[in-house]
Amino acid sequence: MSRPDRTETIQVLINDDGNRAAVRQLLEDRYEVETERSVEDVDLYLVDDYSFHDYHDPLRERVEETDPVFCPVVLVRRDDEHHAVPLPNPNERDSPLLIDDIVEAPIDRTLLYRRLNTLLIRRNQSQELMHYVSKLEESNRSLEQFAYAASHDLQEPLRMVSSYLQLIEQRYEDDLDQEGQEFLGYAIDGADRMRDMIEGLLEYSRIDTRGSPLEPIDLDGVLDEALADLRMKIDEHDADVRAESLPRVRGDDDQLRQVFQNLISNAIEYSGEQSPQVRVTARRSGLEWEISVSDNGVGIDPDDQDRIFELFQRLHSHTEHDGSGIGLALCKRIIERHDGQIWVESNADSGSTFSFTLPAVDTGRN
Repeated sequence: MSRPDRTETIQVLINDDGNRAAVRQLLEDRYEVETERSVEDVDLYLVDDYSFHDYHDPLRERVEETDPVFCPVVLVRRDDEHHAVPLPNPNERDSPLLIDDIVEAPIDRTLLYRRLNTLLIRRNQSQELMHYVSKLEESNRSLEQFAYAASHDLQEPLRMVSSYLQLIEQRYEDDLDQEGQEFLGYAIDGADRMRDMIEGLLEYSRIDTRGSPLEPIDLDGVLDEALADLRMKIDEHDADVRAESLPRVRGDDDQLRQVFQNLISNAIEYSGEQSPQVRVTARRSGLEWEISVSDNGVGIDPDDQDRIFELFQRLHSHTEHDGSGIGLALCKRIIERHDGQIWVESNADSGSTFSFTLPAVDTGRN
């Protein structure tokens, strides 16, 4: 019988009194068979009642060493009560440690091949998944490095452009006609907005690499710091910002301060013609806390409620509202770093409620 292009290796950890030679002969036309006495680096391990206890500890070490890649162990169960390893029985006992499948003796060749192939396919899929995860992590690191380098390296030439535009404005503004002054104003405004975007992109690229460890923190204190940073904007817009008592969560206090600051600032910015009213609330949901920031502003169309969390996505022009289009994307990435979710509920005329989840410190209400 011909072998497939990829041949998996099975180690037969069966002693001579377990009919080792017969089992090896049964497998050799389908797989590479290893018969060393010590546990080797192979794709699957085959043991039986006679040998299981002898190889239990080295197999356990091998499985733990291989994790998270699946490392299958199959038991051949002989019809011998003196050497039997307990079978899984939902009414009596748990499955033996390390055993992924059990084959009864006398061995049915077709059934054995089917079970082994199923486990080997699962192992291959596990290996491929870990390969893709590794490549994805490498790609994400490369993207973060690129974003950091690009935004960092762009700052100096942009700073030079801004400086020379300011010099032109200071020295030659009176020599320019109205149209020239208008053009210069556009250039200065564009340079300022580009600087804000670069600084936001730099901050975005640092969420994972520059964040502090996630530790138990009091959200009341985090919110107080965010409100202190926003005090001038709150006073300028005569905003009414109120919060109920917030819980302790596991998080990065500096990053969560940024989340509160962005959400409350947006609530004030997009208040429309009304005096801004912002409410911060919290409710327990299983092992998480759900924090909500509600406003009475202009609202968000349902078709735009997912898009606003993407980089550089804006619903309004720069002449209507300031902003770089990074704030909500930054919030989303911070919350995802905390293993949470963020979303918005809104319609065009009843304000918006931005909610996000954070891991609770304990299982009871704080």
